[in-house]
Amino acid sequence: MSNAFRNIGLFIRNNDPTLVSALTTVIEVLTARKLKFCCNQPLNFLPDVAVHPIDSFVDHCDLTIAVGGDGTMLSAGRALAGSDLPVVGINVGRLGFLADVTLKDLAVQLNNILDGEYRHDQRFMLTASYHKTPLGVAMNDIVVHCHQSMRMIEFETHINGRFLNSQRADGVVIATPTGSTAYAMSAGGPILDVDLNAIVITSVCPHTLSNRPLVIAADSVIDITLSENNTESAMVTCDGQTGQLLNPGESIRISRHDKHVDLLHPVDHDHYSILRAKLEWGRKLTC
Repeated sequence: MSNAFRNIGLFIRNNDPTLVSALTTVIEVLTARKLKFCCNQPLNFLPDVAVHPIDSFVDHCDLTIAVGGDGTMLSAGRALAGSDLPVVGINVGRLGFLADVTLKDLAVQLNNILDGEYRHDQRFMLTASYHKTPLGVAMNDIVVHCHQSMRMIEFETHINGRFLNSQRADGVVIATPTGSTAYAMSAGGPILDVDLNAIVITSVCPHTLSNRPLVIAADSVIDITLSENNTESAMVTCDGQTGQLLNPGESIRISRHDKHVDLLHPVDHDHYSILRAKLEWGRKLTC
């Protein structure tokens, strides 16, 4: 991957006033380095910035800087999947598992990355399809859950054509290692190392005492069929941001997407340190 970043695409989900400080610092760094930049939407505080939709960044940019939180990173990742256009995340949100350049060290860390001092990370994605028609892709997870009410749904799960189980639950989360610290973790699933070639299946509030999360190979094909006993449709959501109805008797297929997302981190990036800080794990003991 080239270290010579010359054209930068700024990605934001909205013109939230809380982003102004971070965006100002980013633009100051880019301007000082005489780099060209654009944004995926007009900036209220800087209306002269060139605007290009993110799906055209691959034609105009060699680096994307996503300013926001992990949700912003998920949106950018889905839009840029397979483009080989790397993404840097500036964390203005709460957690920052993906957007890990901090506001406190923003100028220093961004300059270092632009100098070629970074850690390159590839994350695989999931795709959902219905009768071979794509429903969406996800960087974190694909979730099947009840559409409108708080009722449980009844469904069957097959892996690689083999029956796994049938159950009643509030839903089921199919997560990548990246998404294992999101909804899947809240539902009681394990945290997967981001370098693992695996997927985790975690039921949400299953109506059985014996149900446990299941870690399977990333190249597995998962079919989820909504039982005809359901009186309501279910919803299939990708990263909690896009949705598609699933009617009783219908099935969706979830598998590894053939495209990945390229992330750039500060050179001292340590995934375990991030887990320890964000999840408030105990400090290292001293002798």
